Amino acid sequence: MNKTERGIALVTGASSGIGLATAQALRRDGYRVFGTSRKPMLDISDGITMLICDVTDDASVESVVEEVLSRAGRIDLLINNAGIGLLGGAEESTTEQAKAIFDVNVFGVIRMTNAVLPAMRRQRRGRIVNLSSILGLIPAPYNALYASTKHAIEGYSESLDHEVRTQGIRIVLVEPGVTRTSFEENITRPDRPLDVYDTVRTGAERLMREIVAKGDAPEVVAETVVRAANAASPRRRYTAGKAAGQVRSLRRFMPESFVDKSLRKFNRLPD
Repeated sequence: MNKTERGIALVTGASSGIGLATAQALRRDGYRVFGTSRKPMLDISDGITMLICDVTDDASVESVVEEVLSRAGRIDLLINNAGIGLLGGAEESTTEQAKAIFDVNVFGVIRMTNAVLPAMRRQRRGRIVNLSSILGLIPAPYNALYASTKHAIEGYSESLDHEVRTQGIRIVLVEPGVTRTSFEENITRPDRPLDVYDTVRTGAERLMREIVAKGDAPEVVAETVVRAANAASPRRRYTAGKAAGQVRSLRRFMPESFVDKSLRKFNRLPD
């Protein structure tokens, strides 16, 4: 397919932030783009068709994939972007809250992937880009459950890529650093807050707001997604933004004690 006919792309969580920027970037690159949101919304003005999908619901996922196939006849690219955050001490969340974040960030990815794989297999062609995070590679104090979901996506994506590669399908990871998105809209707070964490949780929220304000624009991540989507021989993972690349190198090449000390300093935790 030439640049004006890249193929059919489906982007989850495309109503705002990274998902919206990615949908727009793919459209500019020549894809016919379908985006999803949990609530009804008008099609985006530059030609992105918006559909309703709740990635935690099997029937909703199957329905949106069937809708795209009925309209476009194929799905060449799936961007698994939908996700939620959770900020607080790990023990401040009940098991039910932990299950809820995994249901979106991990099982939502698995549902969407399982739904598109049969069509991609019939086509003998397809690519799935999973939005991970640099927190999928490093510890994340007061983001333990969120980081756990991203660690899970890392392992799932790399393993699945080996399983489906001979079917003409590739699975690729994109790892953003901190991105300038709406903090209040994208973060969940613990459902059983404990007094012992009040001070440090407040500090963690303050730090998060500071680094989000200085983070990469969503368009930086979107450009990386487009590169990962179009690469003839894709790498397993792509970091998005300078800071993400630096953190990845830090984890790979520096001694564990140095990484530990650096993480505590960055998170303003005592030695």
